Amino acid sequence: MRMNADFLSATVRNGIGGHLTDMSDGAIDAGVRMGHVHLKVADLERALGFYCGVLGFHLMQRFGDSAAFISAGGYHHHIGLNTWQSKGGIAPATGTTGLYHLAIVYPTRAALADALQRLMRAGVPLEGAADHGVSEALYLRDPDGNGVELYWDRPHWEWPRDARGGLAMYTRALDLRGLLEAETKEGSGAANDQAVLP
Repeated sequence: MRMNADFLSATVRNGIGGHLTDMSDGAIDAGVRMGHVHLKVADLERALGFYCGVLGFHLMQRFGDSAAFISAGGYHHHIGLNTWQSKGGIAPATGTTGLYHLAIVYPTRAALADALQRLMRAGVPLEGAADHGVSEALYLRDPDGNGVELYWDRPHWEWPRDARGGLAMYTRALDLRGLLEAETKEGSGAANDQAVLP
């Protein structure tokens, strides 16, 4: 449905801070999902070295030294990387707006453990590791300073709930040694050449 210009103008005028506030159309379609993230990077080779070389994404298509599209499992792209406006650039300063982090979902706990092994072998430091009740997550930075979260979701029936049945997420320290043991127990196809936690 195409919006009437007068309706749109009135809705914006009546909004708070210029944002649309008319919620009468109800919830978004439950089938809607996040598609891909497209990152501005300073050095395409360096970015590919991290996302493909360390994390293991596959290069799907490349446009010289200016852009590349990478994915897991043969999808056209989960992550786009480009230097169109950022070649040789620096990360945004603290205190500026923009991307907080991109989050990459792993299908199993063992697959997340494999990701941790990859980071350790490559010497990529973690900024944090948390158990959120609904998920277990690793936090780090890519070579351009973008925040990256690697996580797996617990089955929804295991999610913590409050007394009224509402979601009750939390943040607790993640047992990294226990996570690495999950890789050995469940197996993820990458159990060889394991790194060791300090």
